[in-house]
Amino acid sequence: MREQLWKKLERLAGLQGISGHETQVIELLQAEICELVDSVEIDPLGNVLAMKKGNGPGPRLLIAAHSDQIGAVVRYIDDSGFLRIERIGGILDSLLVGRKVRVGSVFGVVGVKAGHYQTPEERKKVPATEDLYVDIGVDNREAAESLGVTIGTPITYEDELSMFADGHRFAGAGVDNRAGCAVLWQVLQELQESEFAGELWAAFTVQEETGLRGATVAAERIRPDFALALDTIPCGGTPDVSRNLLHTEIGKGPVYALISGPGGRAPVPPKVRQILVSTAEKHGIPYQPVIFSGGNNDAAVMQLAGHGIAAGSVTIPRRYSHSPVEMADLRDLEYTTRLLTAVVKEMNECGPDFSFI
Repeated sequence: MREQLWKKLERLAGLQGISGHETQVIELLQAEICELVDSVEIDPLGNVLAMKKGNGPGPRLLIAAHSDQIGAVVRYIDDSGFLRIERIGGILDSLLVGRKVRVGSVFGVVGVKAGHYQTPEERKKVPATEDLYVDIGVDNREAAESLGVTIGTPITYEDELSMFADGHRFAGAGVDNRAGCAVLWQVLQELQESEFAGELWAAFTVQEETGLRGATVAAERIRPDFALALDTIPCGGTPDVSRNLLHTEIGKGPVYALISGPGGRAPVPPKVRQILVSTAEKHGIPYQPVIFSGGNNDAAVMQLAGHGIAAGSVTIPRRYSHSPVEMADLRDLEYTTRLLTAVVKEMNECGPDFSFI
C-alpha cells in the first residue's frame, strides 16, 4: 500500500493548484477515480464530488480532502518584465526570498538583493510581500506576456518531493494537502474489494486555504449524516516546538484534533470522537489526540451545514507547515488509509443516529 500511496502522492504533488486554480489536480482526480465510484461530478466551484453506494441501507458519510495549496498570483508586470505578487493563503514572507518558483508553466526565482550590498538593517529584516518580485528571465513586459504570464497567473514553489534515507519520511511543497488527496484516492481503491452499508461521498474540495470555501458548498450539497475532514496538521517533535504546545509527531499515526481553532471554536462531537477512537483501537491503528489552537480545517464549516452535521477530522502530521519543505511519513498515510477504510466498512454499526446525545 505504501508504494501505491507514494506513486499517487508524487503525481499529485507535481501539479499546480493554488486556491482558485486547482484545475490540474481536479482533472487528474476526476479521471482516476471515475471507475472506482458510482458517480462523479464537478460542481461550479470546482469540488470533485464522488459517490459510492454500499450494498444496503446505512448512513451517508462525507470524507473531504482539500485539493488546493498555498501560493501567490501575479499582481503586476513592470516595464522590465519583473513580476509583483499577491499572496494566496498562508504563504510566509520569510520563506519566499530567493526561492525557485513556477509561474504558470514558466520557471522563475524570487529576487533577492545581493548580500554584498545589503545594509546591516536589511540583513535582519524580512521583506514584505509587496516589496518582493519574481524574475522569469526576460527584459520587458512584452516578453513576459509572450510566455503566457499575465495578471492573475498562479505562482507555486518549485520543490519536488524527496525521500529521506529511511524510506518512510519525505519532504517537498504541497504535502498540504496532496497527502490527504492521495489517501482518499487510495481509500476508494481499497473499497473495491469490500462491502459496506450506506453511502460514501468522497469530496476533493477547493479553496480550503482561503476560507474553507469548497467544503462549505460540498457539505450543503451532500447533507451527510456525518463527515470527516481529511487533511494534514502541524506537529511537534522538532527542537523549536514545545511538547506542551504540540506533542504529536510524524510516524506515530493520524492525529485527531479534538478542538480546533483559537478559543475552542470547532470541537469534535462526542459520537464522532467515539467512532474514530473505537475504530482505531479495534484495528490496532495508532492515533494521536490533540488540542489544536493554531487553526482549523474543512470540518469547522461542515459542522454548520443544513441543520448541523456531526463532523470531525482525521489529519496527517507534518513538519514545517506552509513551507516548501513540508515533511511527513508514508506510514502515517498508510495508517490513515486503513483507519478510514475501516470507518466506511463499519459505519453502519455507528448509525443511523448521529444526534449530539
